[in-house]
Amino acid sequence: MSHLLEPLVVRHTHRIPLPTGPAGQGDVAARQFDAALMSVGFKLSAELLERLSGLSEGTVVDLAVRTLGTVREMVGDHVAHNAYFIDFPAHVPDTFEFWTRCITEALADDTARPGTIAQLESGVVDLLTLPSYGTYRHTHAEMLARHDELIAAAGDRMTVLHLGGTADEEVGALYLALAGSSTPLGEDGLTDLAALARHCVNGAQPEAIPVRENRAVVNEARLRAGAGLLLDTVTDVLRLACALSDGDVTLQTATRFKGLSRPVRRALLAGLDSVVEASPAKLADVSAWREDWKRLGERLHPHEYPQWPHAAEVFAVARGEKQARSLDSRVEELLAMHDVTGATQLLRSAPGKLFRSLDRLLRMALTQDERDAVVAAAEQVAPGVSGRVVLSVREHFHNRAGATGERRVFINRLGRAWVTEDERPPVLPPERGRLIAALDAEIRRRLPAAQRVLVDPAVLDVALPLSGKATTAGLGVLPRGSVSPVDGELLRFFVYWKEAQQRTDFDLSALMLDERYRTVAWLSYTALTELEGEHSGDITEAPDGASEFINLRLGAARGTYIVPQVNIFAGEGFEEVEESFFGFMLREGEQQGRPFEPATVRMKSELRGPGRVALPLAFRRAEDGSWTAKWLHLYLRGTPAANRVEGNRVSVATLLRGMVEREYLTVGYVTGLMAEGEGRGDGGTSVVVWDGGTVPSGPVTFIGMERPEGLHPDSRVITPENLRDLIPE
Repeated sequence: MSHLLEPLVVRHTHRIPLPTGPAGQGDVAARQFDAALMSVGFKLSAELLERLSGLSEGTVVDLAVRTLGTVREMVGDHVAHNAYFIDFPAHVPDTFEFWTRCITEALADDTARPGTIAQLESGVVDLLTLPSYGTYRHTHAEMLARHDELIAAAGDRMTVLHLGGTADEEVGALYLALAGSSTPLGEDGLTDLAALARHCVNGAQPEAIPVRENRAVVNEARLRAGAGLLLDTVTDVLRLACALSDGDVTLQTATRFKGLSRPVRRALLAGLDSVVEASPAKLADVSAWREDWKRLGERLHPHEYPQWPHAAEVFAVARGEKQARSLDSRVEELLAMHDVTGATQLLRSAPGKLFRSLDRLLRMALTQDERDAVVAAAEQVAPGVSGRVVLSVREHFHNRAGATGERRVFINRLGRAWVTEDERPPVLPPERGRLIAALDAEIRRRLPAAQRVLVDPAVLDVALPLSGKATTAGLGVLPRGSVSPVDGELLRFFVYWKEAQQRTDFDLSALMLDERYRTVAWLSYTALTELEGEHSGDITEAPDGASEFINLRLGAARGTYIVPQVNIFAGEGFEEVEESFFGFMLREGEQQGRPFEPATVRMKSELRGPGRVALPLAFRRAEDGSWTAKWLHLYLRGTPAANRVEGNRVSVATLLRGMVEREYLTVGYVTGLMAEGEGRGDGGTSVVVWDGGTVPSGPVTFIGMERPEGLHPDSRVITPENLRDLIPE
C-alpha cells in the first residue's frame, strides 16, 4: 500500500495499519513516538506500543514521522497559530483604548500621518488604514516565547491510536465502508472515496452501493481502469460525466463538462443505451436534469454513434423532441384534482417518493378514508424504503406535534439555513401516532442481531448521521443536532484561514444570549473584552495564514447560550480560500500554555460551505450550571462584505431557537429499539450501559465515543468515525 493512503486509514478509523519491517530494538523510539503523540493529544494503544517495540528503530521513526504529520493536521497543529496580542489572553486592552493607541501610532508615522489627520477631521477613521492595525506585530516564535509550557491536566483530550490489520486489509475495509455507506458522504468523504476506489478497483467490492454520489465516484475509477460500470438509471451516467469533469456529482450545482476522449464517450453512450433498452420508462428521469443533459450532449455527440439508438432518445427527451412523462408529473396532476387516494396508489410504485410525500398527502386528505389509505400504503411499502429515508421521516413526524405558526427551520444539502413560520396545518394525532409506531417497528426489524451491546452513555445524545452533509471533516466533529457535554472552566474558540488569491478577512465572534434568545453581550474585534472573556485581536489579511481566538470563562457567563460564529468581512468565501477551519479547546482554570495547544483541542472542523457567516455549533447552560454543545454546521447567506456579529444577532437568535427546539433521532433512539428485544425469550439483544470500567472478555458490539482498550478482537466497534454503520439499509 502506498503511504499516501495510510493517512486516510488513520483519520477515518484511528488505527495504524500493521507496521512491518525488520525486527529490532525499537522500544526507545516507540516510547519517544508515544510521548510526541501525547503532546498533540494522541497516544498509542498498549498493543500498538508493544508491536512497535519489536521493530527496528528506523522503521519506528519512519512511521512516527508519517503519523505525527497526519494527527497534527487532524487537530489543526500543522500550521503556525499566532495571535495579534502577544500575551493573549492576558493584557488584552479595552477596545476604545486599543483603537486610540492605533491612531496615536499612525500620527507618529510620517507616511500615515496626513491621511490619518484628514480622517480625524472628517469624523470617521478607517481602521484598515492604520499601520499597526490588523497585521501581526511580532513573529510566531516571539509569541511562543512569551507563554509558559502547558501544564497537563486530567481533562486534556487523549485520542488513542489502535493497532490495525495489514495495510491492504485496512484500505480495503475502509473502501468497502465508504463505498457501501447507506448515507451520503460529505465533500471530503467523497474525495477520500475517490482515492480508495482507484486503489481498490480490482479488489473486493461492496454488495451494493446505495448512495448515487458514491456510485458515481466508484464508476469513475472503474471507467479509468477499464472495468464494467455500475448503472441502473440514466442519472447514474450523468453523475459519472460530472465526476469525469471534476464537477458536482450531487447535481446541486451545474458542471462545466470537459472535452471527453472517444473511448470515454463510447463508454457513456453504451451505458446509457443499455439502461434505456432494459427499461424505457427510465427516460422519465431525464426531465429533472434537462439542461445538464443538453450540455452533456454537446460533448458526447450521440449522433455519431447510430449503434446506440436508445442513448440518442435521452437527448431527444432533453431537447423536448420526445415525451417521457415522469411519475412526479402524474402525481401532481392527481393532486391538482384532489385525488389523494389515486396519488397514493400511484406512489406505491416508488416507495421512497411515497414516504417523502406522506406529510403533504395527509394534509391534503379531507376524509378519514383518505387518511387511512395514506397510512396503510406507507405501512405496506415500508420494507422497500431505504433505512435512511425511514429514519428521516420518523424524525420529521416526531417534530410535527406542534401547532401551526411555530418556527420551521430549512437546511439545504449545503448547510445553508433559514427560518420561517410553519403555516402547515398539523398532522392529526391518530395518523401521526400510527405512522411513528409503524416506522419504529420497521427500524427495529432491520437492526442487526447482536447478543450483547455495550453502550457508552456519552454517545446516547449523538444524532444519527442521516446525511454526510450534516457534518464536516475534522476531529471530534459530531452530526448536526448532536448534544455533547462540555467539561472545563475555560472555553477557547479558534479560527484559521489562508487566503488563495486576494486579501481575505475572517472575523471570529461569540454572541451571548439569555434564555429568551435576547442579546446579552458579544466578543469580537469591536468588543475585545467582556466579563466573560477576551478576543485575541483582529487580523485583516492572511497571505501566510492567520488565526483569531476567543477565550471564555464559563463560570462568568451571564447568558444561557454562547454562539461562536465566523464572519467573512472581506475577500474570499469559505470554499475559495486555500484553507480554513474552526475549533474549540477546553482548559482547567489555572492551566497555562500557548493560545493554541493541540492537547486541549476538543473539536476541529473544516469550514467549507456557502454563505458568508458560519455557525459551527452553540453552547447551552442548564439550570444546574453545566454546559452542553449542540452541533449546527450551518451557514447564513450574510452580505457580500462587512459581515459583523452586530448585524446578524436577530437572524442567529431566530435560527438558534429553531434548532434548539427541534429534536433529532439519536444513538439513544436506536439502542432503545435494540433493548426492546430483551427478555422476550427469543435470544434478543442485551443492551448494557458501560460504566467505563473493565470490558467483557468476549466479543460485543461496542457503541461509544472512542474504542476502549482490551475489547475482544472480534468485537464490532461503532464510534463517531463510522456512526453511519448504525443506519440500517
